[in-house]
Amino acid sequence: MYSGCYHARFPVGCARAGLFPLEALSVKIVLIDFHTHTTASDGALNPSELVDRALSRGVGLLAITDHDTVAGYRAAAGYYTHNSSAMRLLPGVEFSCRWSGTTIHVVGLAMDVDAPSMRHGLALLGEARQERGAKIAQRLGKLGFPGALEGAQLVAGDSQLGRPHFATWMVQQGHVADHNQAFDRYLGQGKVGDVKAFWPELAQVTGWIVDAGGVAVLAHPLKYRYTRMKLRRLAIDFAAAGGAAIEVLSARQTPDQIAQLVRLAREFELEASVGSDFHRDGSYNAQVGVELPSLDGLRGVWERFAAVSPTSQE
Repeated sequence: MYSGCYHARFPVGCARAGLFPLEALSVKIVLIDFHTHTTASDGALNPSELVDRALSRGVGLLAITDHDTVAGYRAAAGYYTHNSSAMRLLPGVEFSCRWSGTTIHVVGLAMDVDAPSMRHGLALLGEARQERGAKIAQRLGKLGFPGALEGAQLVAGDSQLGRPHFATWMVQQGHVADHNQAFDRYLGQGKVGDVKAFWPELAQVTGWIVDAGGVAVLAHPLKYRYTRMKLRRLAIDFAAAGGAAIEVLSARQTPDQIAQLVRLAREFELEASVGSDFHRDGSYNAQVGVELPSLDGLRGVWERFAAVSPTSQE
């Protein structure tokens, strides 16, 4: 595997970038994670817990990218002081949008969270989630599950309302055995609770991020299960809209999958991004912090934020 930066090999550049103090130099590997979630959306850890987890695992660059909200980042930034330069925390968000009739996710990195385009976009997505939640509840009600909206909102609390909250409510009510069953039967792709009509278009969302000075990243491209031809079309439209990077490593992927996405990024001159897509601990879930794969000279989006060079272990 490859690492984001070796302290011993790049001590001056990394220290100047604010990744860690000079006195902390060692041969420890610095990890990167540009895709994580907290309780502000559908994650299990609150923002301070996620920051502590990242620090404990030696993450040098972290972005909190909750669904359609920057509340997680704001809380984490308030908790994490930059007096200790062990880690750099970037603003982030994972926007929901539509492309070719399906739901696509675009991660925004390092944007001005108070920019007009971000405030407008986040407000619109907040309203869209409420409208979508009402539609999901209406559909579930017709199947004999009344009270879904109120129940899901109670589960969500201050978090951004999403399908996982409906799943939790369904488990609590005894309608399903667990989250997996809720999604397999009612909430997953193509099921009755899979409501897409409320999301803005891909180009609009990408424009919000770019206008706010951020970097737009196409999230987990293989998760959409597109054919290679359709994935190329998505990459073309994303780049044309101002998209700058693509996640070549998200959660758990095989070397062949990574190589496929590296080729796609190179073909359309997109930078590489990486992330765990961490939501919660689990036997099959990726942990916070990613070691960089071999990129064969492809530019990494992290190079915008720190003097980081992929270097093979010795």
